[in-house]
Amino acid sequence: MFKRILIANRGEIAIRVIRAARELGVESVAIYHKVDKEAPFVHYADYAYELFSETPKSAYLDIQQIIDVAKRSHSEAIHPGYGFLSEREAFSQACLDANIKFIGPYPKSIEMMGSKTKAREIMFNAGVPIVPGTKEKINDYDQLHRTAADIGYPVLLKAAAGGGGKGMRKVFNPDELIENFESARREALKSFGDDSIYIEKLIENPKHIEIQVLADEHGNYLHFGERDCSIQRRHQKLIEECPSTVLDDELREKMGQVAINAAKACNYVNAGTIEFLFDKNKNFYFLEMNTRLQVEHPVTERVTRADLVKEQLKIASGEKLNLSQQDIKWIGHSIECRINAEDPFNNFMPSTGKITYLREPGGKGVRTDSGVEQGSVVSMHFDPMVAKLITLGKNREEALDRMVQALKNYKIFGIKTVIPFLIAVINHPAFRAGNFDTGFLENVFDFEDFAKVRKETEELIAVIAAYAHRKVRSPSRIQSLNKNSSKWKQRKLI
Repeated sequence: MFKRILIANRGEIAIRVIRAARELGVESVAIYHKVDKEAPFVHYADYAYELFSETPKSAYLDIQQIIDVAKRSHSEAIHPGYGFLSEREAFSQACLDANIKFIGPYPKSIEMMGSKTKAREIMFNAGVPIVPGTKEKINDYDQLHRTAADIGYPVLLKAAAGGGGKGMRKVFNPDELIENFESARREALKSFGDDSIYIEKLIENPKHIEIQVLADEHGNYLHFGERDCSIQRRHQKLIEECPSTVLDDELREKMGQVAINAAKACNYVNAGTIEFLFDKNKNFYFLEMNTRLQVEHPVTERVTRADLVKEQLKIASGEKLNLSQQDIKWIGHSIECRINAEDPFNNFMPSTGKITYLREPGGKGVRTDSGVEQGSVVSMHFDPMVAKLITLGKNREEALDRMVQALKNYKIFGIKTVIPFLIAVINHPAFRAGNFDTGFLENVFDFEDFAKVRKETEELIAVIAAYAHRKVRSPSRIQSLNKNSSKWKQRKLI
């Protein structure tokens, strides 16, 4: 096992990796931009090094500076977390060139799965079901019209280098095709520096089902079942759960084996996720492979009792997987909600500012993966997610009931969050019944009805905030994430 690793990330995922490393006896090195100097993850690490850059975000994207810090800190490996550089082939290659272990896949695997068109071709050749469409980019209008007609409307235009809904357009008839094609190209170029577009058959309102896989460097592959990530807003996941309400044991094993075949097709190593579109007839189609740890990994951990981050470190250090597929059991049901600093009553506008009061929920079956504490400042520079709330129950109903109660007990003031919205979604009869897909928020959820609870919610918040303010005037010391004195305190930030 490594002696020391660097975490090339920030916030709650940095804390999550640091905690796993500490439990394995591995020292941690944090990197931070000056806007994050007082962030909990910096204080929690054994060592912390400042990055220098014109903007906060660009600091966490500076490959050479991060590699230099890894060398200076004598880090043997780098965990990329998710986002930032986690799926950059160049970062994995830079680690390899510097003789620093990248806790993730090899550069070639990232490159193979990074291009949506190349990934489709690889999956097709491996026998993995793919949505009907092109395996290469569209070059001209004639090819565009001909291909769309052959596939049959509606179609979906997608950026070859894309993700997160960027460079994606639904087209329902030929008259809309060229306008949407050019719009998708412009957005793809702006977002990814690549305007390549391909076409797929539009699977209307599918479920989004993904399979978690682990692979070691000795040729062993395992799947850890599915996650249902169908509750999305503008292609951004909000609520995830494990297991899915639509999979039985037979279908789970079938999809799991397909996911393993997909991982083998790109010689994958470490933790990865294969995402599928799942239609109403229980057909499933390869969507993409995320060559990193997922935000929603805790729901898999809760149900399988695995620690995926520890497994990542063990695999990267050369250990074999010490489980067989038969060892993996799915016990209970887990739900995750993303606590985003956004105003759900104002078109989900980002909310920034200082967290003046924070009380996170706890209790049986409740887990909070947080990147903030009371006094933390939520800035405009980064993703709006400040924490993840995860519950576990003996069944889905118990997990949902615990989630609603935990959300109600989650007190955070100074910024607005999506908590009222999450409660409304989880209490919706269709969601409770398991009758939902990726079109749930667009087609089923009543935002006008939700807006009616705003006044009641704000009045309640005002009462609680006033009480919290009185408590904060003579607060007890907030408990540190790390009870032991961290080395950065003794040696100061480097």
